[in-house]
Amino acid sequence: MKTTNKIYFLWVGLIALTSCINELEVEPGDPDAFLAEDFYADADSYKQSLAGVYGNLSLVGANGPDESNISGLDAGTSQYIRGLWNLQELTTDEAVWTWENDPGTRELNRTIWNADNSIIRGMYGRAMAGVAFANEFLRETTDDLLDARGVDESFRQEISVFRAEARLIRALSYYHIMDLFGKAPFVTENDAVGAFQAPEINRTELFEFIESELLEIEPILVEPLQNETGRVDKAASWMLLAKIYLNAEVYTGENRYSDCLEYCQQIIDSPYQLSANYLYDFMADNNTSEARNEIIISVQSDGVVTQNWGTTTMLVNGQIGGLESNGEDFGVNAGGWGGALRVTNSFSEILTNGLYDSDDRNTLIIGERPIEVTSVSNSGTGYILGKYSNITSLGEPGPSNTFVSANFPMFRLADVYLMYAEAHLRGGGGTVTQALELVNDLRARANNTNALTSADLTLDNIFNERTVELYWEAHRRQDLIRFNRFSSGSYNWNWKGNFVAGIAIDDNMEVFPIPNASLAANTNLTQNEGY
Repeated sequence: MKTTNKIYFLWVGLIALTSCINELEVEPGDPDAFLAEDFYADADSYKQSLAGVYGNLSLVGANGPDESNISGLDAGTSQYIRGLWNLQELTTDEAVWTWENDPGTRELNRTIWNADNSIIRGMYGRAMAGVAFANEFLRETTDDLLDARGVDESFRQEISVFRAEARLIRALSYYHIMDLFGKAPFVTENDAVGAFQAPEINRTELFEFIESELLEIEPILVEPLQNETGRVDKAASWMLLAKIYLNAEVYTGENRYSDCLEYCQQIIDSPYQLSANYLYDFMADNNTSEARNEIIISVQSDGVVTQNWGTTTMLVNGQIGGLESNGEDFGVNAGGWGGALRVTNSFSEILTNGLYDSDDRNTLIIGERPIEVTSVSNSGTGYILGKYSNITSLGEPGPSNTFVSANFPMFRLADVYLMYAEAHLRGGGGTVTQALELVNDLRARANNTNALTSADLTLDNIFNERTVELYWEAHRRQDLIRFNRFSSGSYNWNWKGNFVAGIAIDDNMEVFPIPNASLAANTNLTQNEGY
C-alpha cells in the first residue's frame, strides 16, 4: 500500500488544527475534534501531520471526493493537480475540454478568461491552502514547542527533516503561484495566525524567496531515492531550482541557464534513472515499478483512500473516447467521462510528422477522426490519447474502475534530460555531446530509431521533444511562454483566441488574473495588468 494511504484521516486532523485557513476561504473542521496539545502528545503525530501537508496535493476535503474545503467551489474544480493541469494544459494546444457547461472550462479552452473564472480561483485558493498547511506544521514544530512537549532529542533530527519537507511543499505552492499568477499574499509561519491582510509579494521577490528556501533546506533533506514513496528528497529541491532557473528570464528578466544546467547535472549524477518502458511512468503501479526511480516528485493516488475527481482519475477517464468507449483498455468504466478530452490539430501534427510513428510516446488514437477540433462540443472531432492507465505494468487493474491508482508524475528525470539540452543550447554551458546523448536516450527508451545528430540539436527540436515526451504533465503553458509561442500569432491551435483556427492573444495573458474574490478579501493585493 502507498505511504500516503493514511493521509485522508490525517488531513482531517490537520484541517482541525489549522485555524488560519479561514483567510484562504477554507472551511475548518470541528475545532473541538483535535487540540494541538493532545494531538502532539504522541510522537507519531508529527509524521501524521506532515502527511496532511502532502495531502493538500491529493485531497479536496475531510469528507471524501465530493466536498471541497475551499468554500464556494465544487470538489473537482478545487483539486490541486486538476487545477494546475487545467491552467497549464486547457489553455494550450495539448487539450480541449468537451463539456463547456462545466464552469470555467469554456474560457480556458478559448483563452478568454477573466478574474471571475472559477478554475483560476480554485487553483489560487488551493495553492495558498498548501502554504497555510505548511505554515501551520512549521508553527507546531518550533524548538520552543518541542521543548515544552518534552520531545526527545533523538527525535529532533527527524523532525528537522519533516520541517524541510514542509518548507519544500510550501516552496512548490509558491512556485506554482509565481508561474501562474506572478504575485501572491506573502505568509510564513512567522506571521500571526489568521492574518487576513498579508502583504503582496511580486514575481521577483517570490523567485528570491523560493530560491533561498530551497538552498537552505537542501542539506537537511534525505539523499536522493532514500525517502519513502511520495515524500520529497534532495533531488526534489534540485528539480525545483532547475525549473526556476530555466524560466528565470520569464520570471525576473535574468538569464540563469548555467544554474539550471548545474542542478540538472546533479540530478543526472544521482541514483534516479529512466524506467525501461515510457508508459510505466503513467500506470497504476508507478509507485512501485521501475517508474519509482524516474519520478522525482509524485502526487499520490491509490483509488481507494485518496479518492478525488482530479489527478490521474481525471486524466484516465477524460482521455476515453466518446466514440470509442475504450475505457476497459485503461482499467476504468468503458465510457469513461464520455470523451471529455481531446487534443488540437497543432499538437497532433507534431506527433504525426513522420518522426514519431514507431515511438512509444506517441499514444494518439486517430481512427476515423478528423485532426481539427472543428466543434468543441462534438467529442468526435480531434484526436484522443492513451497515455495514462489504471492498469499496472503487470497487466493488473487498479482496485477501483472509477478512481485511478496511478500517481501523478509532477516531475520526472526525462524532463531533466531535456532541460539540460535546452539550457546548453541557450548558453548555459555543458557539452553538445552530453546534451545529444540525453535526448537520444529518451528516443531510444521509446524505441524511436530516428536518433538526432549534432546538427539536429536545435531549440525547435527540443521544443518538439518536450511536446512528445511531456504532454499532459502540466508543463505545456510554461513551455510555450518560454519558447515565445503562447501569446504571439507565430504558433496557433484550434480555438486559441476563440477562433477555430486560432489567432494571437494579448501577452498580458501570460499570467492569470488574481481572482476577484481574493482581491476583495485582501486589500493589499493588486490585479495583474490587462485584467
